[in-house]
Amino acid sequence: PTLTPVRGAAMPQSGVFLSLSSCVLLVGVSAFLPGPSLRAIPAVRGPAALGVATGSFSPFSSGDNDESLTGSPPPRLGVLLLNLGGPERQEDVEGFLYNLFADPDIIRLPKFVSGLQKPLASLLSKRRAPQSREAYESIGGGSPIVEYTDAQARLLEAQLQERGFEGAKCYVAMRYWYPFTEQALEEVKRDGVNALVVLPLYPQFSISTSGSSLRVLQEIFARNLESWGPDRVLHTVVPAWYDRPGYVRSMAALIRSELDEYTAEEAANGGLHVLFSAHGVPQSYVAAGDPYQRQIEECVRLIGAELPSEVSVHLSYQSRVGPIEWLRPYTDDKLRDLGESGVKNLVVVPISFVSEHIETLEEIDIEYRELAEENGISNWRRCPALNTDKGFITELADLVEDALQEPTLSVLAACIQNNCAVELQPLDKRLGLGVTEDAETLNGRAAMVGIFSVFLLELVSGKSLFHMFGA
Repeated sequence: PTLTPVRGAAMPQSGVFLSLSSCVLLVGVSAFLPGPSLRAIPAVRGPAALGVATGSFSPFSSGDNDESLTGSPPPRLGVLLLNLGGPERQEDVEGFLYNLFADPDIIRLPKFVSGLQKPLASLLSKRRAPQSREAYESIGGGSPIVEYTDAQARLLEAQLQERGFEGAKCYVAMRYWYPFTEQALEEVKRDGVNALVVLPLYPQFSISTSGSSLRVLQEIFARNLESWGPDRVLHTVVPAWYDRPGYVRSMAALIRSELDEYTAEEAANGGLHVLFSAHGVPQSYVAAGDPYQRQIEECVRLIGAELPSEVSVHLSYQSRVGPIEWLRPYTDDKLRDLGESGVKNLVVVPISFVSEHIETLEEIDIEYRELAEENGISNWRRCPALNTDKGFITELADLVEDALQEPTLSVLAACIQNNCAVELQPLDKRLGLGVTEDAETLNGRAAMVGIFSVFLLELVSGKSLFHMFGA
């Protein structure tokens, strides 16, 4: 089906809600009761656990009784991996930017000019495409995030099938470039999946990452209950997994591999240091209940405990933009401080990301490395993202199995539990698109107000809007 670029859009991995007047969070209630167990995997693994042999599981059943409904199809497991997406070729960059800027959750115009969202997105994407192409050219011409996520999906699929889940399939749902969420769900529906595990590829939950992915998924589910209602597809969500032992061990192993590259003489010169660089979010998000900072700090503590005791561990936040206050310390400031204190040996760890993309390959590898070396950090190393690490793939398979054994957590429940508001109105009503002559006249008169406001924001912040988004 033809996809409207803005349809289903929300916050990317490295994005923020951007209001031209302020950053505003809509916060729901703080708790939501989980649903009944998906009952796909009791104590045993494989087909019997799904009920294929025992008949104990039906995706169309409700409650916790063990009786299957007569005539229900056998459970077919699917795993939906949520991620950002990115332009794979130079010619994709402008379209990718358009999808970002056309999203009212990225550039939140005042309601009286919201009808200008698409024209403004078109203008901004054309204006920024040349600069953005240069950034992607510096990392090989395009983002590798789709390639890595596809590889993760195929390896996870193979592991699940090896564990006895015959026919299990993994699907990739990207936010701002192909394959879009709608495309992935069409595949899910076509394959007859009726037991779906939704797995955001963000270890820590943030309103601006997992939350935005789940919001758009919930909107699709709510609009299409005949396809995605609980009587058709029973789903459960894994909202965060930053503290999973397998994930912690995998990260620690990659870091130790980098630390082992230092010679004894190098280690004696200022010691060994590890800097975890997490993607930043505005302070206002945390004040409004976003669990991201707490989860990042706990994640760093757990991984740090797996490292040699003589290693000094630091945490900072990257990719801030605009004049508002973001989580501190900022990575660029932290690098200057470490250099001034005499640090020579530094391993930088991208803690918010599981795949290489522009924020690891360009921002960290090029911008931050140059800054570090300018400040005397001479022995720079960067820990790779998890990508297709064997231990990481095993942990993803364990996550899926464990999610199937636990009570179901719906997309809506996951959003509400994490203080993430969900829009259930159709997009045209959310945008307040004018269809009357008076409304269109008002939109036309306000056109320059919206455009000027966005350009003014760029001028004040000193950065392109594109710098908010990594892929």
